Amino acid sequence: MKVLVKLGGTLLDAVESRARLAAELAAAAREGAELVVVHGGGKQMTRFLTERGIESRFVDGLRVTTPETIDAVLKVFAGGVNHELVSALVAAGARAVGLSGIDACLAEAEPLDPALGAVGRVVRVDPELLHVLTKNGYLPVVACVAGDRQGRIYNVNADQMAAACAAAFGAGILLFLTDVQGVMGAGREAIPEITSAECANLIAEGIATGGMQAKLNAASDAVRRGVGQVVIASGAALGIVQQALAGQSVGTRLVLERSAHV
Repeated sequence: MKVLVKLGGTLLDAVESRARLAAELAAAAREGAELVVVHGGGKQMTRFLTERGIESRFVDGLRVTTPETIDAVLKVFAGGVNHELVSALVAAGARAVGLSGIDACLAEAEPLDPALGAVGRVVRVDPELLHVLTKNGYLPVVACVAGDRQGRIYNVNADQMAAACAAAFGAGILLFLTDVQGVMGAGREAIPEITSAECANLIAEGIATGGMQAKLNAASDAVRRGVGQVVIASGAALGIVQQALAGQSVGTRLVLERSAHV
């Protein structure tokens, strides 16, 4: 089974959380999953910039990325966060390989909005490198940085990167591990299963906003592009990777259409 797991930067900030998730991911790979990991690192990025006296500015939840900031994007996302996670996976027994979307034109992007600077939208993913690595027992770990054929570098929303890579890779499951229990309804109750149409309603009604809005948009895009199902769940739950891949009821499962048994 082909699986793509997206890890939020908050989960990777603490050594203990990073090591636990790395152990679960390494176990899934040993159990036969063709596994790719995509990660963010927004919390680490903000801290890195603040320590250097650089203000973080956001427009609609996306970080304005100046030439000064793109250097930090490479140092933090493709540098520190990526290699700390790769090291944790190696320690857990996985043959992890650190990548970004720039490598072998894995993820090509174009500017999303001039007002955002070097923030990109992924327009093409070439999954060949992911297939080569996973087929030979390696675990690709992809930072949310993309490029283009002219050598430009883009900061890409990690949820969008994960959805684009999952669709191109042919993932049966896209697992978003985050710092919330799942998708919440109007009464703040967790929703066990949701369709892409219902996601659009939550956004239109102002129930899903900010980071969750971005996640639902990416998840809906993934299922429309052929990913069998998307699970949004808390990365803090012990055994979450194995539970999600086993089909257990964890977090919120997003599907294209409502299951027949529901």
